[in-house]
Amino acid sequence: MSYVYDCVIVGAGPAGGAAAYHLAKRGRSVLVLEKDPLPRYKPCGGGVSPMVAAWFDFDFSPAISLKIRQIRYTWRGGDPVVVELDLKEPVWMVRREVFDAYLIQQAQKQGATLWAGCAAAGLEWQSDRWQVMTPAGPVWGRYVIGADGAKGSMAKWLGFRSRQCRLAAALEAEVAGLEPQTAAAHFDFGSVSNGYIWNFPKADGYSIGAGTFRGGQKQNLREIASQYAHNFGIDLKSVKSFGHPICLWDGDQPLHSQNALLVGDAACVVDPFTAEGIRPSLLTGMLAAQAIDQALAGDPEALANYSARVQQEWGAEMRWAKRIAALFYRFPGVGYRVGVKRPGATRRMGQILAGELRYSDVASAAIRQLSAGLLA
Repeated sequence: MSYVYDCVIVGAGPAGGAAAYHLAKRGRSVLVLEKDPLPRYKPCGGGVSPMVAAWFDFDFSPAISLKIRQIRYTWRGGDPVVVELDLKEPVWMVRREVFDAYLIQQAQKQGATLWAGCAAAGLEWQSDRWQVMTPAGPVWGRYVIGADGAKGSMAKWLGFRSRQCRLAAALEAEVAGLEPQTAAAHFDFGSVSNGYIWNFPKADGYSIGAGTFRGGQKQNLREIASQYAHNFGIDLKSVKSFGHPICLWDGDQPLHSQNALLVGDAACVVDPFTAEGIRPSLLTGMLAAQAIDQALAGDPEALANYSARVQQEWGAEMRWAKRIAALFYRFPGVGYRVGVKRPGATRRMGQILAGELRYSDVASAAIRQLSAGLLA
């Protein structure tokens, strides 16, 4: 019989890397399948809450491009609001090709095996293990983790045919070889319906993109982002841009099936207000590793408990995020006036982005202010 891994993880993004690291550190045999060679470009703003460092016992510094303590908001390119973030730790800006590869390298140091450039091609349950088909032949795992993102096939193969999520759209481009004008994250509201434009600085350039997070009218995100980029002296049309879907959290749901778990974007855990995805990906990867380790140790409820923990530790907050998003993006002008332009509100939003505050800490007041603004 060919070697059977304790866990086969499909996808080497933050969720897959976190799961691989924590499982391998616990002495479990892990194989990570990644369809692309690493490092590989991944469209993503790259903002990361520094609180994630507490979930790992290694230094992330080599994977951080820049740290910021300032956010600059604008309304259709004008009426700027600049906020100095009073944070314990500054927010990280990362390039995903560096961040993802670094996380997988830490997992490999713990004993995880990586097959890069090797895509999963199908699954079959065989008595007490999963057979995963690959171009290099079949591999076997007692458990599998679907970490292959919003467009991946694992959720469908595992029977998650009616996932509860809100599908959003984003377009993004990386601009390298430029020194950022300021070490601030830029957000522009009003130019995109039901979303925003962003410009996140890196040590040698920017990540510029536009996203719409509530559905509705069709928009030319490429043209909108290109016009915005001119504010920074950038011709975005000369840079390759990438469109991609985002699976926003839209309600609690089971994330486990027969000896299998979903994590990260495949689990639809992206913040419906900010579209933050890296922190929930790392969180679900870590929680999935803990659950599979417990299942391998004989706990029959471990996988079901994983779904429950994600609901408790992330979903409970996302319910508030969804309510705020519904109000803010429906009436963005009011949201900008009574939310963004209020110093206390912007400071609290920065603390949420940094992980120092939860939505539940501020949601009642935020919803009350937005609602009052509609009546003003």
